[in-house]
Amino acid sequence: MAKLNSHKIMTDPMKTLTSSAISGLSGEIKVPGDKSISHRSLILGGMAIGRTKVSGLLAGADVLSTLEAVRALGVDITRDDADNIIVDGVGTGGFISPQDALDLGNAGTGVRLLMGAVAGQPVSAIFTGDASLSKRPMKRITDPLCQMGAQIAYDPAGAEKGFLPVTITGAQPPLPIRYEMPVASAQIKSAILFAALNARGQTIITEPHLSRDHSEAMLRHFGVTLEREMLADGRHRITLEGEAELHAKDIIVPRDPSSAAFAMVATLITKDSHITLPGISLNPQRTGLIITLQEMGGNIEIVNERIEGGEAVGDIIVQSSQLKGIAVPATRSASMIDEYPILSVAAACAEGETYMPGVAELRVKETDRISVMAEGLKACGVEVSETPDTMRVTGAGMISGGARLASQHDHRIAMSFLVLGMVAQNPITMLDVATISTSFPDFANIMNKAGAQLEEGITQA
Repeated sequence: MAKLNSHKIMTDPMKTLTSSAISGLSGEIKVPGDKSISHRSLILGGMAIGRTKVSGLLAGADVLSTLEAVRALGVDITRDDADNIIVDGVGTGGFISPQDALDLGNAGTGVRLLMGAVAGQPVSAIFTGDASLSKRPMKRITDPLCQMGAQIAYDPAGAEKGFLPVTITGAQPPLPIRYEMPVASAQIKSAILFAALNARGQTIITEPHLSRDHSEAMLRHFGVTLEREMLADGRHRITLEGEAELHAKDIIVPRDPSSAAFAMVATLITKDSHITLPGISLNPQRTGLIITLQEMGGNIEIVNERIEGGEAVGDIIVQSSQLKGIAVPATRSASMIDEYPILSVAAACAEGETYMPGVAELRVKETDRISVMAEGLKACGVEVSETPDTMRVTGAGMISGGARLASQHDHRIAMSFLVLGMVAQNPITMLDVATISTSFPDFANIMNKAGAQLEEGITQA
């Protein structure tokens, strides 16, 4: 069994991609494994008793950062001859304090979930990341972990805003808490649940509406007693029994619906396009974009629905469509929070106005996605308005394009504007596209094989 080679994907930060108008997309597009499930499989596999085999793990930069951090916490991770990832778990109390800081790169999910895992064990770790991750708020995670008894120490320079680096020393044992989440967030919820595995008693979390439930599904998959109920006022309550043991079980990672979103929208907005996306996760908390695009008139069909590794999976068939603007329900935002950048591209190509409320969470992602998308769309001739919590996009009919835009170190921003370039009158160039390796390492090659025209270049000094 070979040691897994998990070096960061090396791409030239000076590289650019230019997207030009195309005649259509066709064929089968196989997107990478789901990023959310990949992170969780490594962390929970590392906290299980026994050996977990993970098939289809996303080999993107974010997941590889999480893999290295789990290794540094004392978990042996290897790869077998069939390219499956083998995680030899150490149990819920078996982590060791790492010698060096855990550098999570740009992995927001990885750092926040690992904070919870460390907070529930008798270890101490320093968490750090790249320039982008170090500007993202962490107090929403560390505040409830502090309530559970973990010791939290931020670097003085970023303490007021809750920026990395931060040192977390786990509680011995963590306290069970009742926590009312201010926003529906799978990352906050998951961090608390992971810390609560060693608590003595029930930990109860209430969220305003249901966020992604991959953590709950995987915890059950590993044998943890966990219940979820919908309250009369529409809120959701999750109850976890502490002093839990996780028993290793194999995981099949479905293909990522957030990555599939770019191919779906590209197909819908370009003429004479018809593609199939096999093996996509259809978790109900991840299908918000599909539902929205169908409401906009998108010709999207789901076939061969099935269950793999405890997750709903299906094949998606997409054809060119004339889209129309709609008002997207704010209650849907949690199920498609990562898809709003590419949705705004679909809206730019739709007839009429698309109104997107309840999206304040986008302002604390890799970048302020509302502001960056609005500025970029305007530069391409699209009418956009925004408030702290909303975004309105009016279909432009013809997209002028011709812009050179910075990715702002955000993979979803980069890929969204490259999709827009496929229908623009003038090519759109994205700078610093190395960030795409975060979630979709072979994006350009895969899309070009289907009919896209993405050409590499180098930023001129």
